Amino acid sequence: MISNNAVKEMRQVLYEFLDKKMEEDKRIVVIDADLSKSNGTYNLRGKYPDRAIDVGVAEQNMAGIAAGLAAYGFKPFISTFASFATRRICDQVAVSIAYANRDVKIIGSDPGIAAELNGGTHMSFEDIGVFRSIPKMVIFEPVDIVQLEKALPEIVEYEGPLYIRFFRKLAPIVFSENYEFNLFEADLLKEGKDVTIIASGIMVYEAMLACEKLKKEGIEAELISVHTIKPIDKDCIIKSARKTKRVVTCENHNIIGGLRSAVSEVLSENYPVIIKSIGIKDRFGQVGKLPYLKKEYGLEVDNIVDTCIHVVNNYEI
Repeated sequence: MISNNAVKEMRQVLYEFLDKKMEEDKRIVVIDADLSKSNGTYNLRGKYPDRAIDVGVAEQNMAGIAAGLAAYGFKPFISTFASFATRRICDQVAVSIAYANRDVKIIGSDPGIAAELNGGTHMSFEDIGVFRSIPKMVIFEPVDIVQLEKALPEIVEYEGPLYIRFFRKLAPIVFSENYEFNLFEADLLKEGKDVTIIASGIMVYEAMLACEKLKKEGIEAELISVHTIKPIDKDCIIKSARKTKRVVTCENHNIIGGLRSAVSEVLSENYPVIIKSIGIKDRFGQVGKLPYLKKEYGLEVDNIVDTCIHVVNNYEI
């Protein structure tokens, strides 16, 4: 299934889930840092005034409060923009949450170019790299509302620190309603023999469109959607690389430290093949809307197509 017609924003799905779970489980607490309206959790305050808290623009304090609540058996969700949920609170996450192995879920919205008009200071091109380097951290990035709806029940039951890299607005639908989700297994969306495309987040939809174009060029691309970047599904990646011998990664993140780095680490140690990447080429962000930013940073469908054609035509197997 592939459609550009999403019926809900991602933040609405998040709100509906938290609303239901907070009613069922008194241990769940939601803590915001002055962005509850942006991230969709604002209305929880009226229903759960003792467990939906806004600490203001004090993200480090938010992380510390969450760690303390988790130490007493609560299950906190903390929420802010991805740049503030990673760069700004890295020490608190590393020490108070991850080192202490606290059950805290960190929601970082507007990852990468999704920050749009908020510009470079708010564009988290390095958030995956920051959290990948912290032991015990799980990093999850949903593709669409179908996957998010199926993932949230597993996420709330997972014991330990987990980062949700969260595109909060309308996202194209990729998965069907009968999709079976596993937090620690990647999804093989399309089988192919010529090149493996490994994509995450908003780049999965772009990669699916690229596969359709590549087919017209006589290239059968295999497409893997990686929703959990740490720990990454090594077996799925190695199995596909053995088949196609060529890999192209696609991510809305710096190519240093994110999906490309994770895939390269897996394959360099287990099955070395040629790897090319679509992603942010070690640059800072800027102000713009998504279409402009996709073009500016080389994240368009044609960038994926051209890279795959180059890999297939120039690297013999």
